[in-house]
Amino acid sequence: MSSKTITRADLSEAVYQEVGLSRNESAELVESVLDEISNNLVEGDNVKISSFGSFIVRSKDGRIGRNPKTGEEVPIEPRRVLVFRPSQVLKDRVSGLNKA
Repeated sequence: MSSKTITRADLSEAVYQEVGLSRNESAELVESVLDEISNNLVEGDNVKISSFGSFIVRSKDGRIGRNPKTGEEVPIEPRRVLVFRPSQVLKDRVSGLNKA
């Protein structure tokens, strides 16, 4: 199993190879897609990419937590968290049921 991390440059190179845009245009396209996704998430909107998955923004209420080392109670502020839910298609591909 490979432990390589896919970077923006890797995505840009893949777009360059597959679509045939220039390297600069490919990089701009990748940046604009990632910007659009992140801007929508910052605004609190969910992002669904068909056959890939959904990025969901959830609001978590404040609560009392506990420091496991000292046992001291610590307040945890309300916050928004980002959750990724893979589609069934992606789950099947990762588990090897549908090699594409």
